[in-house]
Amino acid sequence: MESIIYLAPLAGVISLLFAGIFARSVLKEEPGSEKMQEIASAIQEGAGAYLNRQYKTIAVVAVILAALIFVLLPDGTKVAIGFLVGAISSAVAGYIGMNVSVRANVRTAHAASKGLQKAMSVAFRGGAVTGLAVVGLALLGTSSFYILYGDVDLVIGFGFGASLISLFARVGGGIFTKAADVGADLVGKIEAGIPEDDPRNAAVIADNVGDNVGDCAGMGADLFETYVVTVLASMLLGSLIISSYPNAILYPLILGAVAIFASIISVFFVKVGSSGNIMNALYKGVAGSAILSLIAFYFVTTSLMDDMRFYYAALVGIAIMVLMVVFTEYYTSKSFRPVKTIAKASETGAGTNVISGLAMGFESTVFPVITIVIGILASFYVVGGATDPAVGIYGVAIAAAAMLSTTGMIVALDSYGPITDNAGGIAEMAGLPSNVRKVTDSLDSVGNTTKAVTKGYAIGSAALGALALFADYVHKVNQGMDPVNLSLDQPVVLVGLFIGGLLPFIFTAVTMQAVGKAAFKIVNEVRRQFREIPGIMEGTAKPEYGKCVDIVTAAAIREMAIPGMLAILVPLAVGLLLGPAALGGLLIGIIVCGLMLALTMDNGGGAWDNAKKLIEDGLYGGKGSDAHKAAIVGDTVGDPFKDTSGPALNALIKVVNMVAILFSSLFIGAGIF
Repeated sequence: MESIIYLAPLAGVISLLFAGIFARSVLKEEPGSEKMQEIASAIQEGAGAYLNRQYKTIAVVAVILAALIFVLLPDGTKVAIGFLVGAISSAVAGYIGMNVSVRANVRTAHAASKGLQKAMSVAFRGGAVTGLAVVGLALLGTSSFYILYGDVDLVIGFGFGASLISLFARVGGGIFTKAADVGADLVGKIEAGIPEDDPRNAAVIADNVGDNVGDCAGMGADLFETYVVTVLASMLLGSLIISSYPNAILYPLILGAVAIFASIISVFFVKVGSSGNIMNALYKGVAGSAILSLIAFYFVTTSLMDDMRFYYAALVGIAIMVLMVVFTEYYTSKSFRPVKTIAKASETGAGTNVISGLAMGFESTVFPVITIVIGILASFYVVGGATDPAVGIYGVAIAAAAMLSTTGMIVALDSYGPITDNAGGIAEMAGLPSNVRKVTDSLDSVGNTTKAVTKGYAIGSAALGALALFADYVHKVNQGMDPVNLSLDQPVVLVGLFIGGLLPFIFTAVTMQAVGKAAFKIVNEVRRQFREIPGIMEGTAKPEYGKCVDIVTAAAIREMAIPGMLAILVPLAVGLLLGPAALGGLLIGIIVCGLMLALTMDNGGGAWDNAKKLIEDGLYGGKGSDAHKAAIVGDTVGDPFKDTSGPALNALIKVVNMVAILFSSLFIGAGIF
């Protein structure tokens, strides 16, 4: 039975192998005309330059933290090595996603001339490369370190390295993409009255670069980290019940392994039928991945755990995944009430559009939170948590691990979005025929929804995963002389709750302000070029695209430092100054408030975006109408909501929890109260 553990790294290697196969098949496609290749090359160059600068900056922070881990912690050498490898693996996942997407975009644009089915196939295969690379690297790294060290506690460093890169990638990439997007929209669409992705707009290349560094590299690093820390949390909690269930540590790794095979098979299910329904084609892949995983989970559970209650916990996790997808699509798709309500509100101006968008964002928290609450209770009690709380919390962790088992397919859906968005931009800038742009527009419209759906999935998994991490933190600090009292009648616990609840709001304020400041510079630069370079509007002169890329690159690198430091320094300060009970309160506060705020921002931003696109399809006067201009303002507000601050909150929640677990030994007996 012990040899079955090698199935996990083997599955990781096979996943990477198929990622390479799909990458090769995408790169074999024709890249289009010389003009298309020139535009795509500019996007590739900008994305590569940004990621290189970002990771060089993060490397400095990573080396300093590795040194602290080495000095301060028992077994510091092994933990520090894991930390550095986790950080490097997360960066590699981001690089793979970016490098494939910036090449799949132009090939998707060219394939659109051959029809919807061909373009869809190229775009999704490009996204599948990122998805399979993310889960492959995550499972390979986690399982390999466990096999190497033989102690799950020493694998925490790998998870912390993944979390750190994820946070910086999400914040930096989000600032880059939304500063460029907001600046391009405000000057191009509203002031100059030119279409989206018009080559006369100096910010258009920066906007397309941002799609890749924000959504592909950023989401790749985000879900890489989410996958790692959730599986790790399950393994940590499994170590507490191995006397009753000897394979409890191994179980989540093997669930992840068999789910990878399910995701690889399900990639081939994604095909557009005669109806031309793109969303249904994508959901075939998700459904196939979930169903095949559940079938495999049954045999894994009977073989390893000999207790079908854990299979029911895994089933709960898959059910949560499906419901999170359904509810997120409802609030962000053009087909349903929320987006239609925001579009209708645009008829009376930007103010009512913004009010309606905020209302829908707040409303969108209801069903996902109820789903998560029911999921926690169901997975806790179905495994017998009423009689054995340790087993119950392990059941919650297994539900989270099962939910994350479909990560390969979900990341593929997410990466599909920026690929099709870029494809539409390239088609517009290269002056391709209207029938080509019609295909890319239809692909891009669905891509907006898939990006929102994957964010909802990431938030739900973050909540369950963070709860499991919190349980492990409590166990670790209770190993001291005196068990930690987390009762609410303890003032330090209440203080921690308030600090934890405050942190997501401070974090959001800093990241939103960063987008605003960078967008201000982009607006002024685009205005300057319109004013000082004759012939741009006539199409006889070429804008200086590189200036805008440089502005947002510098801003993103500079502004990502403060949010990153907040996530590391605040829990350390609370734990050392106020003690482990206060830090426990902080963890609960950040999980609850971070979850609510992330749902509000992600869903509200996605709804604003598709409300604008609904009007651009011809509703309420179509493009150029007053309703359209109002919707652009709402979309501008929603951009940093859904692509900067909202998704970065997922990483914030888990980084803070990982810091608490990693340095828990320093907090025992600490504090002035």
